[in-house]
Amino acid sequence: MARRVARCGVGLIMGTATAAVELLFALMAGVALLPVAAWPTARRAVLRPVLAGARRLARWERARLAMWLDLRVTPAYEDVRALRYVACHWALGVLGGVVMLTAAIGIGYGTFGIYGWILLDGIRNPGSFVLGSLGGFFLVFLAVQGIFGVVGLEGQLARHFLGPRHQEELERRIEELSASRAAVVDAVTDERRRIERDLHDGVQQRLVALGMLLGRARRSQDADRRDRLLGQAHDESRRALDELREVAWRIYPTTLDEAGLRAALETVAERASVPVGVEYDVAEEPGQAVSTVAYFVVCEAVTNAVKHAAPTRISVAVRAEEQRMYVSVQDDGCGGANAAGSGLFGLARRVAALDGSLSVISPPGGPTLVAAELPCG
Repeated sequence: MARRVARCGVGLIMGTATAAVELLFALMAGVALLPVAAWPTARRAVLRPVLAGARRLARWERARLAMWLDLRVTPAYEDVRALRYVACHWALGVLGGVVMLTAAIGIGYGTFGIYGWILLDGIRNPGSFVLGSLGGFFLVFLAVQGIFGVVGLEGQLARHFLGPRHQEELERRIEELSASRAAVVDAVTDERRRIERDLHDGVQQRLVALGMLLGRARRSQDADRRDRLLGQAHDESRRALDELREVAWRIYPTTLDEAGLRAALETVAERASVPVGVEYDVAEEPGQAVSTVAYFVVCEAVTNAVKHAAPTRISVAVRAEEQRMYVSVQDDGCGGANAAGSGLFGLARRVAALDGSLSVISPPGGPTLVAAELPCG
């Protein structure tokens, strides 16, 4: 909380500085546009550099909001809307400066009891020092609430002037849904191909070998040789059964329905060939769709790490807060994972189908971090 207050405070101080520039810019733009307001050609000639300056100021504001206030606004807005934002934001910047000045005064009064004994004769009037400190800390408390309030107003103002319009938002949402629907279809197709490949290259080959062994044993006239062939066929049947169970587990684990997501993730950790630590901090069991995607994110990330990165340990963390589930898988392997590969790309499409996001950070030499954010409300 203290770190967040400090970041927001710095952001508001910077906003106060930019507010002075914006106020000066708005006054100069008004003085330049007022004489040519009745002449369209002259007005357009003057308005062109004014809009360019407004867009540049709006770009600086977007960077400040994203860096210090964690407010991200799309750059797809018109120059006129940027000019309106600049013309209105200076007042909010001044308000932020007043709040920060109030916080500074409160800190000064609150800590006056520390240095007041040295500067003044505080021994004779200790009550005034105590009351002054309490009043200062109360002023700091009010200023902190004011900081969060101004940050909320900053977000509303930026979204109103710089954010997409309702029609644009609907169009963007339709495009996202169309893309996610196509991605789901592609993911299902890829999954079917993988299952067919696993069955063809694994289980089917085992069954063919099993049939050949049984045929040879059936034609054999030597009892000892027949027993050896039957023993080999028995071993081959067990291998085929193990591979069939593995394929069925990769398709969908029954543990996920029977015991929940935590038990399924612990099973993934137990089946891995390297140590896997699981941290699970979810109060309520998420929905089936979210649990399934979270499971496959962990399963695919762990499988890829074991197969390609040669790690000595893998850490899995699952937590939920504010209607969002965060899943992360980190290994200490060699890194260099390709986010556009078939496995991770398929995971990204699974996550996107739930309006989630998947990120892969894997520099050469490691470590590799696969993180997913899923809505679970």
